[in-house]
Amino acid sequence: MGSAVAEALRACGLNVSGPEGRGARGEHADVVLLAVPDAEIERAAGSVDSGRLVGHLSGATGLSPLHPHEAFSLHPLTTVTGAPHDFGGGFAAVDGATETALAVATELATVLGMHPFRVRDADRPAYHAAAAMASNFLVTIEGVAEELAATAGVSREALVPLARAAVENWASKGAAGALTGPIVRGDADTVARQRAAIAERLPESLPLFDALAAATQRLADTRRTGGDE
Repeated sequence: MGSAVAEALRACGLNVSGPEGRGARGEHADVVLLAVPDAEIERAAGSVDSGRLVGHLSGATGLSPLHPHEAFSLHPLTTVTGAPHDFGGGFAAVDGATETALAVATELATVLGMHPFRVRDADRPAYHAAAAMASNFLVTIEGVAEELAATAGVSREALVPLARAAVENWASKGAAGALTGPIVRGDADTVARQRAAIAERLPESLPLFDALAAATQRLADTRRTGGDE
């Protein structure tokens, strides 16, 4: 993430030094942006000279590990596998301990072509869990689906259009409006046959299927009663 952000900001015309190694003091910078694991943020911030605006790229971490610096956070809400990376059109969670720090985080996100929104410390864990569910957990579910499909001689490629359509429907209609399949139709026999197949072929994934089926049933019930998504 650090290399991708540095390269993207440099391409936008900002004077960017680095990425630099651990222990960097930021003595020649007005703004220092830390791209380290969450557990290392406080240690890295402690090496930075005073008088700098200091930020981190973590989604789950608040501002306190950056104390006593004037602190901000910038979390690009996207998946980055390396540099270069196009951040344009995405979203970014920002925060700042002061109005100046918040303005810097907002400006950096805007320069990258992202849409900034503020997430305060108390909401960070919930926000980051939602992001993990929308991306990491989604990939895990698709991996299990791929593994199960392979037991029937079906390739991953056959599932890709289905997965893409489901995500696009969710994006345009919301979860309740996009839901399809046997659970929302009330077809308990089909769900039971699905469960039996997983118990036979991928028994280690049965708890995941049961948890997802229960969550899907709650969503289907919400849809039937016309409640919120």
